Amino acid sequence: MNSQLYDDIQQIKEQLEALRIQFVQSEKPAEKKDRALFERVKVETAPLFTLNERWATQAEQYLKEHPGESVHPLQLKNTKENIELVILHSYYIDVPKKRFMELYNSIHYVLDQLVEGLQKESTDE
Repeated sequence: MNSQLYDDIQQIKEQLEALRIQFVQSEKPAEKKDRALFERVKVETAPLFTLNERWATQAEQYLKEHPGESVHPLQLKNTKENIELVILHSYYIDVPKKRFMELYNSIHYVLDQLVEGLQKESTDE
């Protein structure tokens, strides 16, 4: 099993849950163009964007090595973009809760598919 990919997916899932809670509990910022907010978001989200990039790169490689997986490369690309959206929406609170949850659930669906494939691979070895 690709343990680094598995660990990164678990870490992303934990971060997504924290972002979901933040989205639900936070007030919409008074001014989206507030420089202090922008700087705070930039600093706090940098590690998340790095993690998002890392897992997506690993997942692409994993899919190349395991072409029979149920996750397709386009799903990976969309999931990576959706994670970026969730990160930003959780700070700016600029979409309806329904839309945020659709993104959140879509991300989890694909991540769960990957985890399932990774776990299946480890039992096949």
